[in-house]
Amino acid sequence: MSTKIKSVDPRSPASRAGVHPGETLTKVNGNPIVDVLDYKFYTYDPRLVLTLKTEEGKERLVRVRKREGEDLGLEFETYLMDHARSCANNCIFCFVDQMPKGMRKTLYFKDDDARLSFLLGNFITLTNLSPREIQRIIDLRISPVNVSVHTTDPELRCKMLGHRRAGESIDVMRRLAENGIRMNCQIVSCPGINDGPALQRTMEDLLEMHPGVEGVSIVPVGLTKFREGLFPLRVYDKESAGQVIDQVEAFGRKCREECGSTIFWCSDEFYLIAERELPDEDFYEGYRQLENGVGMLRLLESEFMAGLKTADFPESVPSFTLATGVSAYPMLRSLVERAKEAYGGFDGQVVQIINHFFGETITVAGLITGTDLIDQLKGKPLGERLLLPDCMLRYHENVFLDDVTIEEVEQALGVPITFVGSDGMELCDAIFGLSGERKSSCPMEVQEEYHTYNPSY
Repeated sequence: MSTKIKSVDPRSPASRAGVHPGETLTKVNGNPIVDVLDYKFYTYDPRLVLTLKTEEGKERLVRVRKREGEDLGLEFETYLMDHARSCANNCIFCFVDQMPKGMRKTLYFKDDDARLSFLLGNFITLTNLSPREIQRIIDLRISPVNVSVHTTDPELRCKMLGHRRAGESIDVMRRLAENGIRMNCQIVSCPGINDGPALQRTMEDLLEMHPGVEGVSIVPVGLTKFREGLFPLRVYDKESAGQVIDQVEAFGRKCREECGSTIFWCSDEFYLIAERELPDEDFYEGYRQLENGVGMLRLLESEFMAGLKTADFPESVPSFTLATGVSAYPMLRSLVERAKEAYGGFDGQVVQIINHFFGETITVAGLITGTDLIDQLKGKPLGERLLLPDCMLRYHENVFLDDVTIEEVEQALGVPITFVGSDGMELCDAIFGLSGERKSSCPMEVQEEYHTYNPSY
């Protein structure tokens, strides 16, 4: 536990009440403060009594008045006021286990922390929860909880997660659902392991937990070339990916008839592997599983076309190259061609980067490295600027996953780089040289330390 106060905002309610750095916050209105969830929940009210322990070990009470929901203005030694819990599982498909050696330390951290699920959207398996923590989720009404399910077959879940008690987590999910806790779920689908009949059972079991289970994404397993000594897995091909889509869409239609919502969606990557058209925008019901790559490309297209209709075209468009992963290449090439038609033509191209660093089966833009960019673009005509998806960077730092810096790539290629967010309008502005800088609502240091890496297109 690290509830020692590092600093106090000088204009904050805590400062006005006389709270000092170096003191330790132990209770709020008599409730023990263990970590950030307790802190955020119990400090919401407008009238508070803080129990503090001074650096000399003396206990004192401080009364605070503030607006309801207003932050106290305290900064603690760590964001969680505790240490992040690492994953106790040994999942057969774990991406971290497939990373090459010699990369930065933070890329090898596996978190499985319920607090990060609520605060940052990370997915957890529930295998790390103690009875107290389960009850706290219920008592504090912590929703939504993002759950990595993969399968509801207890025996198969133990095998896939490499944890002897992994099957018990499904009962935890039922308990959370019965107590009104909302869950957003993900299934990493592995060919011949948890698809087919196993996937059917999982969808049926999760449907029984609706409306507690609000939505479920089914994503294909991602395999790098660094799998020596790991569980034998294979990637999806066109036929097998199509079978998963047919199965999930059929069950989704049943859910829509019975519950008014599709509930289960395949990620865009399944459609790309199967070489099928993405569903229409209405299919995604407001893009409820967007963070899992469900409908991301369809939304990108929709936003881009809206931006194109309202764009204030410049007199000239600086020439450019837009580089992306293999998955998104067809869609982005199509969007650039539409922009050319709307403008009347300009010098711009889209190129796909093959992932030699992690292996050619990795096709998302978020896992492209500076090394691959340099190797595949050096010496080629790139125009006046290079446009790259900002998901290639580690949480808006100035380095790619392989620790190659932006400056090193610019110097090697002889062209300035513009990073573009996942918003279609931002992409439209970037193409015409009007892009701004996207801001993240999450503190950068928190993202770097705790946020599970989730590459996008």
